[in-house]
Amino acid sequence: MKEKTGAAAAGTAGSETAAQETKTDIKSLTLEELTAEVIASGEKPFRAKQLYQWMHQKLARNYDEMTNLPKTFREKLAREYTYTSHTLVERRVSAVDGTEKYLFGLSDGNVIESVLMRYHFGNSVCISSQVGCRMGCRFCASTIGGLTRNLLPSEMLDQVYAIQRLTGERVSHLVVMGTGEPLDNYDYLLRFIRLLSDENGLHISQRNITVSTCGLVEKIRDLAQERLQITLALSLHASSQEKRKALMPVAYRYELEDVLEACRYYFEQTGRRMTFEYSLVGGVNDTSKDAEQLAKLLEGMNCHINLIPVNPIKERDYVQSEQRVITAFKNKLEKYGINVTIRREMGRDISGACGQLRKGYMEQAQ
Repeated sequence: MKEKTGAAAAGTAGSETAAQETKTDIKSLTLEELTAEVIASGEKPFRAKQLYQWMHQKLARNYDEMTNLPKTFREKLAREYTYTSHTLVERRVSAVDGTEKYLFGLSDGNVIESVLMRYHFGNSVCISSQVGCRMGCRFCASTIGGLTRNLLPSEMLDQVYAIQRLTGERVSHLVVMGTGEPLDNYDYLLRFIRLLSDENGLHISQRNITVSTCGLVEKIRDLAQERLQITLALSLHASSQEKRKALMPVAYRYELEDVLEACRYYFEQTGRRMTFEYSLVGGVNDTSKDAEQLAKLLEGMNCHINLIPVNPIKERDYVQSEQRVITAFKNKLEKYGINVTIRREMGRDISGACGQLRKGYMEQAQ
């Protein structure tokens, strides 16, 4: 799998040479692809399994750590392949709940953010799938500044690997819900999921992987055909097309009913219950009427609603709904038989919401 890495992947000029730009991104290769590369280079096939384990089980930061590989082979790898290993730029730990937020530096100078959340069932990591985002959701800091580029599979993987290296704790759950629209980076997302769940790597169960989307209808239908066992979470955030347009520009491209029909299709093809994310914005989408409309909209669907008290950002005048309003909204949905939870707020004291830490860092760097 040859990919342009670093600045070349961003489509911008950079310091890499032409040779570096066309190097194979080795950490994005499957074991089968890696084996073919190793054999073609004249090495024994078993070296591929050793190399793969160093990257995806032992989480080596570079070729030098791969001590059971011949030095000449490691030198050849360094010459011919790009090796993704993120640089830690900043690490914040919440004094409230222990949530950890990370800012990682990429080889082209861009930065991305990831979050570690500790639950009773295990450690969950939220990763970014893009540098920036072009979806334009009004309440989200990730989209301010637009999209810079997609992340490579290796750049998604190494967010998980770096956190596991830094903490010494196993990651058991994964949400692709950080900066970016995952289905806007569809091919790399699929490769990432398959590498992460590969039994020769970290082997995180697909049932413990959640992918969030704002509702790219064609891609939801494509994803359904992949027959993965991941959870798909739709960022719904409104009970009508008009309100969704006010909050999410993507609604100008897709009718709400078309989005929901794609979600029904996803369930039919995979048997995986849909999750609907609903950010409660004070005075905008949190009324009793909104709750009633939402319940009717999802009537008969095998689904779960995750209510999210919106995390205010300074660039927008949206405010979080009052606690009594959040509770009343939840109770109203439950009266209609809807399975609903209120997301526990984590990491608010460390800019835990999507895009906040990265945006603050970029503002200081200017």
